[in-house]
Amino acid sequence: MFIDVDCFQLSKHNQNAFGDYFVVRRKAEEERLIAVLSDGLGSGIKASILATMTATMLLRFVEEDVDIRNAAEIMMNSLPVCKVRRISYATFSVVDCDEDGNVRVVEEGNPDFVWLRGPEALEAPCRVVASRSFPDRQLKFYNFKVQLGDRLVFCSDGVTQAGLGKKKFKFGLRRSGLIDILRSEIADEPELSSSALVRRIVGAAKAADPDGLPRDDISACVVYFRNPRQSMIFTGAPFDDALDSYYVDMFAAFAGKKAICGGTTANIISREMGRAVTTTEVRPPGGLPAAGTMEGVDLVTEGILTLTKVVEYLEKDAPGQSFHGVQHRDAARQLIDFMLDSDEIAIMMGVRPNQAHYDPTLPVEIEIRRNVIQKIKQLMENKYFKKVNIQSI
Repeated sequence: MFIDVDCFQLSKHNQNAFGDYFVVRRKAEEERLIAVLSDGLGSGIKASILATMTATMLLRFVEEDVDIRNAAEIMMNSLPVCKVRRISYATFSVVDCDEDGNVRVVEEGNPDFVWLRGPEALEAPCRVVASRSFPDRQLKFYNFKVQLGDRLVFCSDGVTQAGLGKKKFKFGLRRSGLIDILRSEIADEPELSSSALVRRIVGAAKAADPDGLPRDDISACVVYFRNPRQSMIFTGAPFDDALDSYYVDMFAAFAGKKAICGGTTANIISREMGRAVTTTEVRPPGGLPAAGTMEGVDLVTEGILTLTKVVEYLEKDAPGQSFHGVQHRDAARQLIDFMLDSDEIAIMMGVRPNQAHYDPTLPVEIEIRRNVIQKIKQLMENKYFKKVNIQSI
């Protein structure tokens, strides 16, 4: 199973900082994923700092296999307590799962998570333990096993309390309202990705608030256990001309989505497979060459200029932003869309030197292909939680 995870957030109206914080770590060598969602009390900078501290410290504790109860106690003793409301300045949800379907969840203060199997909401066995230091605060521990297709949905109370006081949501959206939304969305699209689902959850919560203006920070996280969506990117020519046919055989045999980045790469595949490459001479706004088309290929782009622009976009944009929503989708943004719509991305990189890369008229920020590809791998893994494998030829 592949663990597809994503989080989407909106800050409270008129606040620039998120009072919630989400962090995730995928440990490929253990086929394990750890994610933490923390909700800072109130909103603004102070809530953001405390939520960030809570989430990042808990992630480190869990990653190092520190006893979760001890870790939680350390966190609760480290954070200040509101003198007026006498509650912790940050609540949290932790999920620790692996690709065999073993799941461990720990919650303190956040709304109870939702476990979905298709549109059906399941109940996981729960053990409630009072804090040793704060007897009025309880930790909820869950240990269970999921099946292929199951989803886990976590949120801050900005979701469950959305619309509080309105005629339709006198007591807020609540967990039951969240489950209704999830059932409706999944019934319409059973294989809806985590990225799409979190945006719909947050959108529904925002719409429930008066005038569509969030009264609190709104965060939703979805963990989806599914078969991986696989894709392969071919870029650069093989070091030895004799390997061209092997390169193309790999291209032909791959069953997932395919992209070609580079004119030389496209010409090799076109020649060996007898498929024409269609391009346009019209250069779109932004300066990048337009994407082309080839039979059996999902995307064909220029090479190093486009890949370098991909790095620029990925470094600049936050994971919560939707590249699909950008009005002008140049070839680099199309390539990002291609990767975001995948779970496991294989990059077949030819390492034959390309003299065009050393043209002194090119911008100084253009780097050799190897460095650019390594940056893309790091960004896609660390910011978008994808699995990326690079093979050189």
